Amino acid sequence: MSHPNQRLKNHPWLPVGSLLLAATLWGLFWYPLRLLEQAGLHGLWATLLIYCGTMPLALYYMHGRYREMRGSTGLLFLLAISSGWCNTAFILAMLDGNVLRVLLLFYLAPVWTVILGFLFLDERPDRQGMIVILFAFIGALFMLWDPSIGLPLPRDHADWLALSSGMSFAITNVCVRKVQAVSVPVKTVMAWVGSLLIAGVLILTRDVNLAVTGTPVYLALFFGAGVMVIMTTAVQYGVTNMPVHRSAVILLFELVVGAISASLLTHEKILPQEWLGGALVVAAAYLSVRKQVDVVEETS
Repeated sequence: MSHPNQRLKNHPWLPVGSLLLAATLWGLFWYPLRLLEQAGLHGLWATLLIYCGTMPLALYYMHGRYREMRGSTGLLFLLAISSGWCNTAFILAMLDGNVLRVLLLFYLAPVWTVILGFLFLDERPDRQGMIVILFAFIGALFMLWDPSIGLPLPRDHADWLALSSGMSFAITNVCVRKVQAVSVPVKTVMAWVGSLLIAGVLILTRDVNLAVTGTPVYLALFFGAGVMVIMTTAVQYGVTNMPVHRSAVILLFELVVGAISASLLTHEKILPQEWLGGALVVAAAYLSVRKQVDVVEETS
């Protein structure tokens, strides 16, 4: 009989639930960002302050864990930089560009993830896995395609930010998966530190001043200390405990949450094509979840 702690560790629903929680929170992330921007807080300063809010917990996470970084410093550095650029570029793109184009370009990430997982992790999706990825990608196109905004190819600064953010997200997931000897708290801290560094460097090089003080600053810090901690830790745990092509599909559930939240909070109507796309994404996520459950049950 297996030990209760081992059964808990191998429970198939923990990484799945973790990723679905992260996707839900990231799908709502645009709303507080818009509120902070309306209050006068620049996107770079919002990013910096949000990740400053994670630092007290980061110090707690790292207590007694610095030795884990030995032998993996290169990958952890890459994880920090890729995650930092992913988060910062995504925030700037969402605030500066066309939201539909930003989401469409960012959610090419599963394609990059599959390619990188194949090249660097030797994770080769089977036929069912490829069908799941195809379902998810077609669903994303249905949800986000708008003929009036043209082909999903970069055409301005915000587009390039969105595309590079999605690529960086794929690199981050591969790094998280590859450094199995490093605990989830350490990988989470690396993601936070990277975001803090990238935002700080861009603030200095672009000479962006902090235009507001008081409530918006405190809200950004509070958001980082609470919600960002949960979102990042959930992603790190989920990606660590399942193949990257499967986790990338489940994270596409963020599209559905984003569409519904935009409809409820901004009075935007969800079109039939968006409902169809959302259904395909949910179906892909379900198939990916079932695959994860079957694999864990076979190996337990």
